[in-house]
Order: sequence, then structure tokens, then C-alpha cells
Amino acid sequence: MTEKIINLKNEAIGNILEAKEEKELERLRILYLGRSGKVNQLTKELPNLSNEEKKETGRLLNETKKTIEEVLRQAQDKLTKGKEEKEWIDVTAPGIPPKIGHLHLLTQAIREISEVFEKIGFVRVRYPEVEWEWYAFEGLNMPATHPARDDFESFFIDAKPDPKLGKMCLTPHTSNGQLREMERVKPPIRMINIARCHRPNWDIIHTPTFHQFEGLIVDKGINITHLKGVTDYFALNFFGPGRKTRLRPFHFQFTEPSFEVDINCPLCLGKGCRTCKSGWVELGGAGMVHPIVLKNGGVDPEEYSGFAFGWGVERTYIMKSGLNLGDIRPLYESDLRFINQF
Repeated sequence: MTEKIINLKNEAIGNILEAKEEKELERLRILYLGRSGKVNQLTKELPNLSNEEKKETGRLLNETKKTIEEVLRQAQDKLTKGKEEKEWIDVTAPGIPPKIGHLHLLTQAIREISEVFEKIGFVRVRYPEVEWEWYAFEGLNMPATHPARDDFESFFIDAKPDPKLGKMCLTPHTSNGQLREMERVKPPIRMINIARCHRPNWDIIHTPTFHQFEGLIVDKGINITHLKGVTDYFALNFFGPGRKTRLRPFHFQFTEPSFEVDINCPLCLGKGCRTCKSGWVELGGAGMVHPIVLKNGGVDPEEYSGFAFGWGVERTYIMKSGLNLGDIRPLYESDLRFINQF
């Protein structure tokens, strides 16, 4: 019996010292010290021994059990220490730098547009997106019967109307800034108003919420040649060489005479495609400020004249050469595959 116990101890110590993984140590612990382990199997043979043999054999079994437990503990500590050394981290080392984000494409566009006009003296302003009818329509020479004031063309807010200013709406254009700027300062005025606008439209070149930039110059002796000069300057500095613009006679309630400013399509350069259809894409409206609008803004039309233009930021930006973006709707989606390109 004594020989069995000594052989068992030596066997267990040898197997434990050769173990390379924690799973193997756990298997050996169960094999030797578990409820059905080899040590307990020998303990069950004690009743068959004499009293003298029981005493000596019991002492050997207890020593063997303690020895195996100690060797297991030492082996476990050794494996744990080796694992910690392999996984050691220098807390003073520089961390992994996070990915650096960038401005959204629309923010980039607004900044570029602002910089172009600031170089020729335009002052950047911003006026309310929730507006009264007077500033959005009436004061801009758009009577109550005008189609733009229909519920299907503008977003009106369910709020109590003002006795003088009319109903409340989400501003459909940045032209409300014309009246507010003329009320705020007296000529000379050189304003660029960039803000969010709202109209119930949705297709590849329209979204219900979009951005516009509104230019306004009011001073003595302003005429169409000044308007043409500013539009040519913007086309040259924003779109670059190779792009052509044209003035097309049109009608707007708040300008007289009025024009549509077109630019050749950046995708087909005038040949005609899915986006432009005809080779030309509308930048937006422009014209000489109507005398009634000047008068509503508190400016004497006999002494001062001016011109204004209002163009969509998104539509203008996708016309840049090399962008190859034929649909403005992805600008408002959360697809990082698109956003991360810019």
C-alpha cells in the first residue's frame, strides 16, 4: 500500500510539471484529487488494513494529497505569470489614435460658397427658418393668390396668425432675408444669407429640406451689369474653368427684370443626361430687386436699386466638375460608404 501511494505521488508530480495549459492542470486535479480521483480510491482501501497500517497509510495519503495540491498551485501560478508576461501592456506607450472625422459635404459646400463671396465684400448673415408670411411671401410681392403660397407648395405651421404678419410657415427660400436685412441696415447692403429651407418636393434634384444661399446688393446705381459680373465671378471661382453659364429671361414676383442662371451640366458638359435632360442645369433665380420689395424693406426705389439671387447649396455643389454626383438625396442619408468619400 505504501508503495502504491509513493508511485501515485511521483506520477502526479511528473504529469503536473509537464502540463502546458490550464485546462490540462484542471484535468489532472480531477484525476488525482476529484471525488472519484486516485487518492480517494486508495482512501477507500483503508478499512481493509490493520489499525497500525491505517495510521501510517492515512498519514502518507494526507501528505500525498497536500503535495499534489501544492504542486498544482505552483504550476497554476507559473502558467498565470507566463500569460501575464506575454500580455504585458506598457501603460505609458501611446494609445491607438482614433479615426479623425471630417466636415459633412454640405458644411464644406457652405464654407466654400461663403469664402467666394466674402472676397468681394459680401457679409454672411442668417435669418429665421420659421417665418411669417409677410417676410416669406407678402413683402416679396407675392400676393395671397400666388401658387407658392398653396398648402401643396409650402409648409404652414398650425399656430395663431399674427394680425399684421400673417400665418407662420417654414421658410421656403432664403429671400426672407432680403426684407429683414433692409430693415436691419440701410444701404449700401451686400449680404449673403445661407440657411435651411423647406418645400414638399422629393426627387433626384429636390428634397423637402434643403439649403439656399441668397445674395443681395442694394446701393446707388446698381444695374444688370453688376449682377452679371457677380455671377461670372462666382462661376469662375467656384466651378473653375471649362464651365459655362447663361442668363435666361424668366419671371419672379420679387425681381424685375428676372433671370434664370443656368450652368452646363458637370456630368455630360452640355450633351444631355439623366440628371440634366438638356445639357444645362438651373442654378437658381436672379434679377433686379423689384421696387415694391425695396419699398417694403424701407428703401427708397427712386434713390437706390439692387439685385438679388437665390440658389440651392446642394444643387450648386453637385454641379462642380469631378464630383460626379447625379442625385442629391445621398447627401441626407447615413451611408458611411458615401460620406467617407468626402
